Amino acid sequence: MEPYIAEIVWSRGDQKFLDNKYSRRHILRFDAGIDVPGSSSPLSIAAKRRFVVDHYSDSAIGVMGKNKQGKLAISVVTLRPDVRFSGDKVPTHNDIDEMHRRAHEECYIANSVKTEVRCEPKYDSI
Repeated sequence: MEPYIAEIVWSRGDQKFLDNKYSRRHILRFDAGIDVPGSSSPLSIAAKRRFVVDHYSDSAIGVMGKNKQGKLAISVVTLRPDVRFSGDKVPTHNDIDEMHRRAHEECYIANSVKTEVRCEPKYDSI
C-alpha cells in the first residue's frame, strides 16, 4: 500500500525561546496539498533544558495495512523530526533521543491511538 504523508513545520524566527513565550503556531501539510494551521508544539521540553530551537519539521509517514482484526487501518506511523538548534548549549544525540522519548510519552495523540508510532530523528541538522 502507498504511504500517507503529513508534514509539520514550525520556525522560531526572531522570537525569544528560552522564556517559553514563543508562538506555537505551525503548519500541518498533507499529501493531498492541504495546509492546516496548528497552534501547539512539543518544544517546551527543549526550552526547559535550555536548548534554543530555531526550526522544527517532521515528515510523518503512515502506512496502511490490515490490523489484528483484518480491517484496513494505518498500521504504523514513522515520525522523522528534524530540529535545528542554536545558542551556546547544543544537545547531543542522546539529549535529542531523550527529548523525543519524553515528548512521545507525553503526547496525547500517541497515547490515544492503537497504531504503532516510531520515531527516527535526524541528527545531521544539529
